[in-house]
Amino acid sequence: MSKKDVYIAKMNLQIAEMNETMRETMDELETKAKDARDDARDKYKEEIVKLREQSALAGQKLESMKTTAEDGWDSMVTEMEKVRDALVSSFNHFKSQIK
Repeated sequence: MSKKDVYIAKMNLQIAEMNETMRETMDELETKAKDARDDARDKYKEEIVKLREQSALAGQKLESMKTTAEDGWDSMVTEMEKVRDALVSSFNHFKSQIK
């Protein structure tokens, strides 16, 4: 297995785990949003949409990495890690705000 294949497998696993955690938490958040005041409910919904968009972006970036040639994918690693870190950070921040 090449370095690229190992990295992509690792990222696939991390993104899948993050998506599963988000999915579980989103169900809880959507329930809380239903019971929240209008302004809070709107904020919850906005944040949920942003998180889903970031998750989709991470998936797209990972798919793009899979088709990049071996000699060009190194530069994409930094981008992928930034996207992943932003998703994790946004999720953790949002989750901390609603507890």
